[in-house]
Amino acid sequence: MRCPRCGSMDDRVVDSRIVKEGRATRRRRECFDCGYRYTTYEFIETSYPSVVKKDGRREPFDPAKLEKGIARACEKRPVSAKQVKDIVEKLTASVSEEFPEEVSSEYIGECVMEMLKTVDEVAYVRFASVYRKFRDVAQFREELDGLLRSK
Repeated sequence: MRCPRCGSMDDRVVDSRIVKEGRATRRRRECFDCGYRYTTYEFIETSYPSVVKKDGRREPFDPAKLEKGIARACEKRPVSAKQVKDIVEKLTASVSEEFPEEVSSEYIGECVMEMLKTVDEVAYVRFASVYRKFRDVAQFREELDGLLRSK
């Protein structure tokens, strides 16, 4: 590993720890030439499938885009940033495992709605209204009726 201070490739690992629930390794390193200590992280490289949109276009799966959409649905609701991140991580792991090549945007949307339903029903309805493109109050009512029936 190249020292960020002097550029030397001569260093040693002082300490290693497993972090991020076993998905990364944090290493404390020390440069032999200048004595500078620095931290590096080692992650498993993940490849994501392509997302097939409703119109047939394909785009790379983007966990950040997913997180942004879920966070928007959860604005001003009692849903923590950690809960949002947990949903994104669970869905990302599930999608990567089940669909290594391609996954439909419909599948992702339905999974997000199922997960949000258990976390916060208002966030679920908000997400559903955008995802399903509700045009009027009647569509909201249908979704709410379905939600109430499932209780």
